[in-house]
Amino acid sequence: MLTKAKTLFLSAGTKIRTNIFSTLSMKKIILALMAFFICCASFAQKYRATITTEQGKVELFLYDRTPQHRDNFVKLAKKHFYDGTLFHRVIPGFMIQGGDPNSKDAKEGANLGDGDVGYRVPAEFVAEYFHKRGVLAAARDNNPEKASSGCQFYITVGKKYTDAELDNVERRTNKKLTAAQREAYKTIGGTPQLDDSYTVYGEVTKGMEIVDKIVAQARNGMDRPNKDQKILKLRVKKKFLFFWI
Repeated sequence: MLTKAKTLFLSAGTKIRTNIFSTLSMKKIILALMAFFICCASFAQKYRATITTEQGKVELFLYDRTPQHRDNFVKLAKKHFYDGTLFHRVIPGFMIQGGDPNSKDAKEGANLGDGDVGYRVPAEFVAEYFHKRGVLAAARDNNPEKASSGCQFYITVGKKYTDAELDNVERRTNKKLTAAQREAYKTIGGTPQLDDSYTVYGEVTKGMEIVDKIVAQARNGMDRPNKDQKILKLRVKKKFLFFWI
């Protein structure tokens, strides 16, 4: 009887140790996977930006797969290029546009939108970056290469579309929308007619209500707000490991 009890005790102990080791091994695997994904995330989206306006703050991150636009935007922001410029063009259901250096201290009612920095940025069209509501994109003139303005940008407001309306967009642009694009334009909204014509290089993560306030401002015939919508400052931060500096 004693021997049998001892055998049962030892068997139970072995099972407990096996379960403990199995649990510890599973925890190690889970922790390793978490560390891997955190590490990957820490190196994704290297830059984010904050636009401070009189209406409030708009926070964005810049896409890494449009490096020329990202780096140009960062370069100008670090020089405080955008500080004091205006959102000089606002169109409800479409977008707000800013970045014209001529808009600094511009006279009331002055025609704006032609200011630039003397160079263009080559187009960077990425299939997964499209004109859903809240993206940051580069303005441009009608150059055949579709190269972007060196400084002017816009944030999409857009509208929600039906399938029939998206079918019409496809016919007008002669471009097929993906299932993901269709879903976004139907549920979030955006400006699908601009896809593959203007480079998208970031998106708003917080503060779209501020964009909505700006786009709703009364405006003149040139779409300039009657009351200046000033960018007080525009700052960028870079991710270093897990920190924004």
